Parts: sequence; C-alpha cells; structure tokens
Amino acid sequence: MKKELSTGFNERQYMNSGAFEVFYYKDMNLDHIQDHSHPYYEVYFFLSGDVTYEVEGIRYPLQYGDYLLIPPGAKHHPIFHSSGKNYQRFVLWISNEYYESMCSWSKDFSYTFQYAEENRQYRFRTDFITFQNIQGRLLELLEELHGTRPFHMLNAELLVHSFLLLINRITYEMLHQVPQTYENVLYLNVCDYINNHLNENLSLDHLASFFYSSKYHLSHVFKDNMGISIHQYIIKKRLNASKNGILSGIPFTELYHQYGFSDYTSFYRAFKKEFGLSPREFREQKELPEGY
Repeated sequence: MKKELSTGFNERQYMNSGAFEVFYYKDMNLDHIQDHSHPYYEVYFFLSGDVTYEVEGIRYPLQYGDYLLIPPGAKHHPIFHSSGKNYQRFVLWISNEYYESMCSWSKDFSYTFQYAEENRQYRFRTDFITFQNIQGRLLELLEELHGTRPFHMLNAELLVHSFLLLINRITYEMLHQVPQTYENVLYLNVCDYINNHLNENLSLDHLASFFYSSKYHLSHVFKDNMGISIHQYIIKKRLNASKNGILSGIPFTELYHQYGFSDYTSFYRAFKKEFGLSPREFREQKELPEGY
C-alpha cells in the first residue's frame, strides 16, 4: 500500500468538502474514541486491529474484510481491546446533499444504506477476493484525489459513483445468495468455454462479461469447485494442449503465442514447472527411434 496515501487519525468529525472525502488510516495506540454521529454517510472498511465497533448500540467484532454502513445520525465508535496493534481502515464520507443528488439520478444508489437503516444491520462481511477488489477501488480513488493529472476530480466523482454501485452489488448478492445448482451450472459452463477457446482471450474480465457475472463471484465459484484459480486452470489446460502442438512440429517461436503466453520465456518456464521437462526435451523424448 502506498505510504503517502495514509494519514494519521484526525478527530475532526465534519467534512471539509461539499461532496466526499476518503481516508486511509494507519494508527498505533489509539485507546479511546468517543461515541459520535455526523450528518453524512460513512462507509468504513476494516483491515487490521483488535477492535469491536459499536453502531446504534449493536456491537460488531471486526475481522479483515468487514465493512460498515453508517447512516447520518447513527451513533458509533470503535472499542479497542489491546494496545500496540496496528489499526488500519479506509473511511469514505459522502455528504447528504451529494448522496441525494446521486439518488435523484437513480434510486438504486440508495439500496445498501436503505437496507442497513431499515434492518438495523450495519456490518457486512466479505471474502478475500471481494475485499481485494474493494481495496483496489479505494486506492484508485485516493490516488486521484491526491494527484494532479488532468481531470482528476472529474474522474474521482465517477469513481465514487462506481464504487457505491459496487458496494450495492456486493451487498445485494450477499443477501440474495444464488442457489447452489446455479453455481454448479456456471462452473461447468466456464470450464466448457475455456476448453473450447484456449487460443482466444480468456481474461477474467472477458469471462465475467461473457457470463454476466462479477469477477469476484466467478472467481469464488470456480475455486470452490475446482480447488484452483481460473488463471491456474487456464494455464494447465493451455500447457496440456501445447503438447500436441509440439508433437505436430509447430515452431516454438509460434507455439507460445498460439497458447496465450506473452513470450517464449514465460511459456518455457511454465511448461518445465508443470511437466519437469523443457518443450524441446519433451519433443525429443516423444520422437520415435529411427527405423521404427
């Protein structure tokens, strides 16, 4: 994580900007923060620390990947159980006016916070892949806000809109778990597609778009069923298929490109790691003796 993007804890509980603010906090030895509320929306993402978080009298022990949705006026504060532990978290503030302007464009923006308020459920728990996606989006937003590239504030606004929709989607899919039979069908269809398109684009972005699924959901379903990641599966299938290409006499300089590797060195290393032989050694081993 980029050091310059983190800030020490600021006890300020009001917004300086009229739209949104985002912070990456990394503190040691915070022992007490008073119960408080504020007139804007807060999305809180927990990374590390020995912390329980209380929202409206409900206490949530936190673990890596948890996020909290704190509506305006909701009283909240962290409770620290031990000192000397690194307390890391992201905090996103969205002003009431800016939030309402987003909701006026589409009421779908209100889904997550509306659910939290109506059901008094303020903590949500994600898996590792999902939270890595969330963290990447927040770092991108921080970089834009701290940067000087042309149109960086306009891009930051687009990122905030996109980010809130991402949280809405994650929360919705968490609350509406798809049936296991659907996930099995998705997994089998992905395997079938990969096996029939080994020499084409098989990026996670492409697969997620083709199967109308999110990347984190597709990755999660596949690994649960196969035991390895989609990327590892694709590499194994391409390497196995490349054996036929080697025995067919396709030049090595053409072979690596045909099976989705960026260069021959990458193909060579992956092949030797998988089979214990270099592509050339494999071909020589399989060649028939003279006069056979």
